[in-house]
Amino acid sequence: MTSATVATTLLMGGFFGLLILKIPITFALTAASIATAMYLNIPLMSVVQRMVQGVRSFSLLAIPFFILAGELMSKGGISRRLIDFSNLLIGRARGGLAQVNVLASMFFGGISGSAVADVSSIGTIMIPMMKQKGYDADYSVAVTVTSACQGIIIPPSHNMIIYSLAAGGVSVGRLFLGGFVPGVLLGIALMIISYVIAVRRSYPKEAHYTRAQTIQITKDAVLGLLTPIIIIGGVVLGVFTATESAAVACVYAFFITFVVYREIPLRDFGRILYACLKTLAMVMSLIAAASAFGWLMAYLRIPALATEALLTISQNRVVLLLLINVMLLVLGAIMDMAPLILITTPILFPVVVNVLGMHPVQFGIMMMLNLGIGLCTPPVGSALFVGTAIGRISIEKATRAMLPFYATMVVVLMFVTFVPDLVMFIPNLLMP
Repeated sequence: MTSATVATTLLMGGFFGLLILKIPITFALTAASIATAMYLNIPLMSVVQRMVQGVRSFSLLAIPFFILAGELMSKGGISRRLIDFSNLLIGRARGGLAQVNVLASMFFGGISGSAVADVSSIGTIMIPMMKQKGYDADYSVAVTVTSACQGIIIPPSHNMIIYSLAAGGVSVGRLFLGGFVPGVLLGIALMIISYVIAVRRSYPKEAHYTRAQTIQITKDAVLGLLTPIIIIGGVVLGVFTATESAAVACVYAFFITFVVYREIPLRDFGRILYACLKTLAMVMSLIAAASAFGWLMAYLRIPALATEALLTISQNRVVLLLLINVMLLVLGAIMDMAPLILITTPILFPVVVNVLGMHPVQFGIMMMLNLGIGLCTPPVGSALFVGTAIGRISIEKATRAMLPFYATMVVVLMFVTFVPDLVMFIPNLLMP
């Protein structure tokens, strides 16, 4: 074998081997990068410089702000208000609480941008409430976990910022706008399948609200719903950049949480900052490690080799896109989202964008939805783990209940993959 082949085997094999041994992803990426650099006689200082360079990006400043804004809004009572508002809009349908669950996740996804945060905030309220009203536990968990995927693609999403970095600077604003229609379509599709199952199982409807209750619930929810409007509106109108919009969202979330709602005391702000700091430390260390790993992949021409390998399988665009979707779905089931974005984007981007002609924004949304489905899929789906813990059921039982929801999500994924205007219409209209 040539030295390049040995180095490639050492880099990729070492990484996956360490993952099998349950080494944390950040350490696996770093160890594989260092071992490969030593084999190639590359100075280790170059690896360190690449790690530092990976996190020295102005765009990445948006990530801590979005994490903090989402944490503030989730702890400050916004979840309950969004659930009440969703119940007001659609709770009177058959299986109303399931519809409320999906719609509340759609609203909350536009604030937190995180599927796990969505399951934690919405699920802790909705799953016990649904079980109390006579809904089966597995159905309640299935609806909650799958609807949380909307938070990955409905703007704003900090995973889109990571993709923008990995893809070489795709417009974050256009990514945000590109996720709007697919996110809403996913929500509608999940509401339809939830309704079909609810009718078959004769789940109950929710009661009507009085006029006074309607006005009060709407007033309470509007302030929280303004958060994504401020973020996206400011970016589209050119008032501020995506990074600056995250800071504005943080200030607004702080004001709403501690001045308007005042459900938690100001002394809890320290605990919120601590939770954000732990999340941020994991994200930024992961980005640093993946930057060195990606640099070595480029050095060894792994993306070019992957392109050649895929094109030897088939020259048909549809076959290749289906193959890439299957690959991402499988990888999403065994690895977490952020490292997959950082590792697979440099490999697949040349094939999908340069060879198959897909727009980078469309590819980004396609990847987000693929990996979002992975968050609901065993054995590593973090959203699934949180949902089953809240619902107190086994992963096997929840997975069986989610099969029709998985099928629905895959149908939406096919629309995103093969109907470009579904993603590109709003970005082309508002940010041409």
